[in-house]
Amino acid sequence: MAPEIEVAVQQLPHGAGLPLPEYQSADAAGMDLRAALAEHEPLTLRPMARALVPTALAIALPPGYEAQVRPRSGLAYRHGISVLNAPGTIDADYRGEVQVLLVNLGGENVLIERGMRIAQLVVAPVTRAQLRLVEALPETQRGAGGFGSTGGT
Repeated sequence: MAPEIEVAVQQLPHGAGLPLPEYQSADAAGMDLRAALAEHEPLTLRPMARALVPTALAIALPPGYEAQVRPRSGLAYRHGISVLNAPGTIDADYRGEVQVLLVNLGGENVLIERGMRIAQLVVAPVTRAQLRLVEALPETQRGAGGFGSTGGT
């Protein structure tokens, strides 16, 4: 079983009645985030359009952790809906509403309705780097080879 941490969550007034995110299976890495749109005001996301969708959640992560907002594979596969800045990063010191920047990469309009599962939230530890300026980097077999340079397609 994966280790657990406690994360304080606040449900904002426009999220009343929506369930809190939860893991859908014993080994799931992410919890589903739901659209907290007004009941009778769905959002039509046109092809190649983007929209910031509220979740009505604010979280307080412990220091040393982040939350990542990731696309849901089913929405991506069926409708071409993705998270534009995937993964979106929520820092431990952010206390505003978690919002999801959705984009429609498909060819049809997609209706986003209240309570629809629109993204996943993954909580992960953060490793901070301390940069050290050097004159040259150590050599590797790959060197400066870029995209496709390792034989992949």
